[in-house]
Amino acid sequence: MPAPAPIPINILTGFLGAGKTTLLNALVRQGLLADAVVLINEFGEIPLDHLLVEGVEGDMILLSSGCLCCSIRGELVSALEDLLRRRDNRRMRAFDRVVIETTGLADPAPILNTLMLHPYLSRRFVIDSIVTVVDAVNGAATLDAHKEARRQAAVADRLVLTKSDLADEEAVLVLTARLKRLNPTAPLLDAASACLEGASLLDAGLHAPRTQVPDVARWLNAQALDRSGHDHAHDVNRHDERIRAFCLTADKPLRAASIDLFLQLLRSIEAAKMLRLKGIVALIERPDEPMILHGVQHVVHEPVRLARWPDGDRSTRLVLIAEDLPEDEVRKLWAAISDAPEPDRPDRQALQDNPLRTPSGGLLG
Repeated sequence: MPAPAPIPINILTGFLGAGKTTLLNALVRQGLLADAVVLINEFGEIPLDHLLVEGVEGDMILLSSGCLCCSIRGELVSALEDLLRRRDNRRMRAFDRVVIETTGLADPAPILNTLMLHPYLSRRFVIDSIVTVVDAVNGAATLDAHKEARRQAAVADRLVLTKSDLADEEAVLVLTARLKRLNPTAPLLDAASACLEGASLLDAGLHAPRTQVPDVARWLNAQALDRSGHDHAHDVNRHDERIRAFCLTADKPLRAASIDLFLQLLRSIEAAKMLRLKGIVALIERPDEPMILHGVQHVVHEPVRLARWPDGDRSTRLVLIAEDLPEDEVRKLWAAISDAPEPDRPDRQALQDNPLRTPSGGLLG
């Protein structure tokens, strides 16, 4: 029997009171969750959130043992394994999607790690998108005060601004610019817009939703980094400055061993600094079959090999979102393993003398 197609998982996150349940209700009204299973997590003794969600034609499961960023992970695995058993044994309908609504205090990274590391779930499910909801009224203050909120915004595939109709217009513009600096590659959508389609939130993965053909350009959105220009001339919050998104490229194919070494060195620094990595890689060993990489902190998902290049661009592109990880040092390491031209810097000769060490020792120290 051929392996069943993996089931997409969408993670709906955002800080307390940002409007996750309201957005979930909007998806229900659009009929996008008719064949989905919704997992709702809560932090507290009395579960209430599921009572605020309008009727879902599919299944809804409440996880109430704690926060998804810590003890809930064991329950999450059990719930997903049970769903698959019931689905495979035809004790429930064949759902086509799982939506996980996290508590507002959750850091999405441990959830992603759990799904990527599990030997069975990683083959039956595929992470489609992380949708982060940001409150336009209180969003700036929340980002200032809580690192979880900044991380939720930084790792998102889609950012959704809520309550913009209740906020001051100037404050909305400032918050929008801040979010685009935090995560330039995530399209920013307004929940109050009549043009907002839930499908754009749920179908944000590697494969185009209708054709199932890999759409790497849409998934990476690396060109957004070029447009952002890394403009930090404005009054950027000092906490935001710690999170950076940048793109590493190589025009010629790379050796698999070089890529593996690069990833090992990145993970050896301090796992939590690499918030998320996405990319497509051209390998010398198999130049006509690009490799897709997806990593979160210390975990890199088992690479996916495409049968062919999805378009005419055969270059390697890695989009990296990191916290407290000096971009210059990462680029030096990338230049060493990819033979890419390195920016002219005073310490260039030191790197040439010892190409797998930075002069500061930051990457390997």
